[in-house]
Amino acid sequence: MINKQNQLHNQQQAARNRRNFGRIFLFSVSLIFVAIIGSFSTKALFKTANGVDLVHKTKLLYNQSSIIQAQRGKIVANNNDPLAEDTNTYSLYAVISKKQKSASGKPEYVQNKKKTAKILSENLPVSYDAAYKVLNPKNKKAFQVEFGNAGNNIGLMTKKKIEAHHLTGLNFVAKPARLYPNGVFASHIVGLASLIQNVKTKQNNLVGQMGIEQSFNKFLTGKNGFKSSQEDNYGYKIPSGDSKEIPAKNGDNVHTTINPSLQLLLENQMNKAQQEANPKSMNAILMDTKTGKIVAASQRPTFNPETGKGLGDVWRDTLTQDLYEPGSTMKVFSLASAIDSGHYNGKATYQSGKFKIGDAIVPDWNPNGWGIISFNQGFAMSSNVAMAHVEQLMGASTWKKYINRFQLLKNNTSQIDKQAHGIIQFKEPIEQANTAFGQGIQVTALQMLQGFTAIANNGEMIQPQFISKVTDSKNKKVVKSYSKKVVGHPIKASTAISVRKHMEDAVYKPYAVGQDFKMDGYKVAAKTGTAQVTDSSGQYGNGNSSYLYSVIEMVPASHPRYIMYVTMKQPQNISTPTTKVMGDNFNVVMKKALENKIAKVKTAKIPKVAGDPVSEAQNKLNSKGIQNVVIGKGNTVVKQNPSADAPKDLSRRVMLLTDGRMTMPDLAGWSREEVEDFASLTNIKVSFNGEGNVTEQSIKANDEFDEHAQLDVNLSN
Repeated sequence: MINKQNQLHNQQQAARNRRNFGRIFLFSVSLIFVAIIGSFSTKALFKTANGVDLVHKTKLLYNQSSIIQAQRGKIVANNNDPLAEDTNTYSLYAVISKKQKSASGKPEYVQNKKKTAKILSENLPVSYDAAYKVLNPKNKKAFQVEFGNAGNNIGLMTKKKIEAHHLTGLNFVAKPARLYPNGVFASHIVGLASLIQNVKTKQNNLVGQMGIEQSFNKFLTGKNGFKSSQEDNYGYKIPSGDSKEIPAKNGDNVHTTINPSLQLLLENQMNKAQQEANPKSMNAILMDTKTGKIVAASQRPTFNPETGKGLGDVWRDTLTQDLYEPGSTMKVFSLASAIDSGHYNGKATYQSGKFKIGDAIVPDWNPNGWGIISFNQGFAMSSNVAMAHVEQLMGASTWKKYINRFQLLKNNTSQIDKQAHGIIQFKEPIEQANTAFGQGIQVTALQMLQGFTAIANNGEMIQPQFISKVTDSKNKKVVKSYSKKVVGHPIKASTAISVRKHMEDAVYKPYAVGQDFKMDGYKVAAKTGTAQVTDSSGQYGNGNSSYLYSVIEMVPASHPRYIMYVTMKQPQNISTPTTKVMGDNFNVVMKKALENKIAKVKTAKIPKVAGDPVSEAQNKLNSKGIQNVVIGKGNTVVKQNPSADAPKDLSRRVMLLTDGRMTMPDLAGWSREEVEDFASLTNIKVSFNGEGNVTEQSIKANDEFDEHAQLDVNLSN
């Protein structure tokens, strides 16, 4: 009985347990269900979960965004031909896994490896055997293969040639690159841009590394754009989805002063001179004296920015960054300083050959000298002793003052690549004398060139200019312009005219050392230079190949239109005189520039400006490149000389007589014929003393004068 009761009790207890568990389970399920409903309701109502904005998260899931790559600005020549512009290069890889097929089952791997190897060997710098070996790697499970350097930096034309064969499995990846279409062409001036990864954005962008590419990087660099849109699971754009686009801003274009035809000719002549003389380095610059514009410039060693060949030979721009002792071309400045300060008597004589200063000796390049000669002869014969005497006559303080006025030790006279400061040894008397003939002073080529502009421009010194302007990417708006910049007036006009005459003597006198620079059809003012080169220990080297040779030319001598400055360091082949190598090769460039300029000006006829307001008359003449001078304080031109439609002679200027009181122009440098034209126009009486160009005038510039006044002028050859 008891057992039955216990058994019944146990059954009842088990039933109660099951009912309790059922209730608990049902309650738990209900709670979970309520919690789920609550969670979904919260998310539906508030659209957040764990602090995350679900709407924003959903948009991101279907958002597609991309960078719109900005183009780098162009660098162009003075005729807008591109010197550097953006392009794409391509990298090649080949898929060799037979598992790679299209959605329709077509093979997307290399099927015919022999044919593929043959086509690649015909279009890329890789042999057939090497290409075939790459297509058959030891790793049989490889999915794709690459071709090393041969498969990188492939141009668009090469890519199209390969694609024309419709080979399966070959794929190209595009990347931005810089195109330099002319190869070796003012390479160190134009510079180089390379693909650099931005640390923050991880984007690859072209960044300037040297030359204009570096100096004007902030203008050339564009600003990337951004594009975003919403797409469904199949990649189609959702019409109601949010989209945003910020367009890219392409970089600005930099316009150089380089004349392409003259630059190409200069590069060719540099190559010829390199082959003939084999110098360790060489520079050549051609500048328009009236504007300061560098129309052609090059250096050796150089490099091809398109291929990179030669880049390791010299990275720096030697025109602006190399310091050197200029040698005898420095005598142009010491002569100018002595004349300008009133310490030069060209007819005085001295004993050539050697000159003792303290315990030191200044030797001429001919140590035996030429006996007792005049200082004028000494300059034409490039006598160091003559210039040492001239420096002592001036005094060290006066000479140093003119060195500073010519800014020969000052940096930053260039728009590209900050220059090095000049260096001078100037404590002892012998050091001071040495600088007068180009030793003990170190300069850059552009510092010298800038100083020479004062000689060519009758005392006005102009900054060398490589850049004319910067425009926006479409060339519609000028972002920044660069006009002629006058940086000083270190000497008087009469001094400059006199120096150029001495430079003529250095070419045309029977005893002159610059006779290799004579030019058919043009009178040349020139000065050659020879400077010993120091070795690594600072000692001057010995031997015929231990010199830096140079020449400065100004043509035409009476009114220089162009300056050419050439330096040639340590030529290894001296079988032909270095001056002849330089004269034969670089006079070609000078003559071409002059012919281009004169041909252009001679096509212009002098317009009729009599009766026009003065400003309007000058604008008409300036637009045709015709020099002009205003005589008088009036507002209207009443008479002109030469008359309208007369052919333009480059050596003469148009004179404009106004209706106001007559004022005397600065006649320095004028020819006798121009002064006679002036006298005819104004009815003034003129008395001439000497031959050549005007060096002095009795009525000062800007002074008023009357009809029939007397003007005395001194002329000098």
